[in-house]
Amino acid sequence: MLYFVGLGLGDAKDITVKGLEVVKNCKRVYLEAYTSILTVGKMPWYEEFYGRGIILADRDMVETNSDEILNGAEEEDVAFLVVGDPFGATTHTDLVLRAKEKGLDYKIIHNASIMNACGCCGLQLYNFGETVSFVLWTDTWKPDSYYDKIKSNRERKMHTLCLLDIKMKEQTIENLMKGRKIFEPPRFMTVKQASEQLLEIIENKRKEGDDSLALTEDTICVGLSRVGSDTQKIVCATLEEMTSIDLGEPLHSLIIPGEMHSLERDMLLQFVVSDKSRSILMSLST
Repeated sequence: MLYFVGLGLGDAKDITVKGLEVVKNCKRVYLEAYTSILTVGKMPWYEEFYGRGIILADRDMVETNSDEILNGAEEEDVAFLVVGDPFGATTHTDLVLRAKEKGLDYKIIHNASIMNACGCCGLQLYNFGETVSFVLWTDTWKPDSYYDKIKSNRERKMHTLCLLDIKMKEQTIENLMKGRKIFEPPRFMTVKQASEQLLEIIENKRKEGDDSLALTEDTICVGLSRVGSDTQKIVCATLEEMTSIDLGEPLHSLIIPGEMHSLERDMLLQFVVSDKSRSILMSLST
């Protein structure tokens, strides 16, 4: 059997009882290590707690060399661990389909992910629209398609959860072209960086004559960091204020609220950073 096991929000103890039982009984245990990170503790602690050695599965292994994971799963139990939920912020349907092509059985052990834990700020989950992903810009590559999705959500009065970029085992163009297995240090997008990118998009839209902007500098936003950990942090501020806020270590997420119920507003008031953001927030609820 091939098991897809959600680890929850990043602490070894966030695994479910069912998931822990599965892991302890598996012959091989892989940890998907490129779409999210373990935010609490080091690998030896996880291996000790789970009672199994853990094999790190990077993007290359999962997407190109998946046979390393799948081979033998018809004769022994194999666990594929995913931070959060296996089918939450990142889906692994491609690995499921490859397993089915090989005639392998699989089971999914679900867990919490940022997709539902973001409700900790007080915004109600059924009021969220399409989730969007932000990528880290470069000097020559600045995609902004996520702006249109945020605009669509706001036109429908829905909140937007913004998942921020993670760069794991990335190669420079030079090393990639020369086939050198030299990787850049991990990078994690911050709420500050995401807010700066949004402000630049807004300014570009103004220059293009767009008179129906989805956001302004005074749009209320919610910044989240390390959700589910003991150092979790939540702030509510204007988009412009977010560019000067340091939420600390990864992982970060950003929420652009839509229309708010008074109860949602009252919860966000617990996290405001300034009199200005408090005043704007007070004027928004229905």
